[in-house]
Amino acid sequence: MLNSTISIKMKERLNKLDSQDFDNINCWQIVESFNKAQVEWARRQLHGLNIVKEGDEQSTRRKDDLQKLLINEPLQINKKDLYYEGDIPEDYLQWKRVDIDANKDCCDGRRMTVYLAEEGNLNQLLRDKSKQPSFEWGETFATLINDTVHLYTNDEFDIEGASITYYRQPIKIQITNCTNPYTGIISTQEVQCEFKDDIIELIIDEAVSILAGDIESGNQFTRTQQSAERSN
Repeated sequence: MLNSTISIKMKERLNKLDSQDFDNINCWQIVESFNKAQVEWARRQLHGLNIVKEGDEQSTRRKDDLQKLLINEPLQINKKDLYYEGDIPEDYLQWKRVDIDANKDCCDGRRMTVYLAEEGNLNQLLRDKSKQPSFEWGETFATLINDTVHLYTNDEFDIEGASITYYRQPIKIQITNCTNPYTGIISTQEVQCEFKDDIIELIIDEAVSILAGDIESGNQFTRTQQSAERSN
């Protein structure tokens, strides 16, 4: 769907398509509200905030809708005392998994199963024989702290390579010759929404709800918010 179509639909939902009053919607407001709505929509799908508590990959629809945001990238890691450290990608939105290839002097290399653990339980996990990193069982754990991933080895094995699979932030749309609300610079290129049209329709309702709340338009706020949730 073209950005021009998104703009028309949003103005139509707000009853501002042919308005000449001081409540006209500027292009930067459309860009900001739509990009904010994309993130809100994505987080709601991942969390499963609906009547059946359906989160990511728990149905065919969720898998289909969210696959656009699910990517895998190599993870550059550095060795520390009891763990390896890698930086979280800048467009990171939510964890999915980490894969690591480990080796030990006495044994052949193997792919390890990595569980995401709580940083607060670190000391207990390293002491617990059933949960601490084990090359023999092919299992270890990772924690997230200060925009980094810590992959624990307990100094029992080495990690040859790692990759991270995660949900990234949606690409922000841009409208040519419109001031970018995030940088304050006039956009010189058109960046279209990456989602398919049926999802864009839901995001439009979400964005209109945001704008309607900003301009205190109660009827449009209620209708579009209910529409976005009902079609979730």
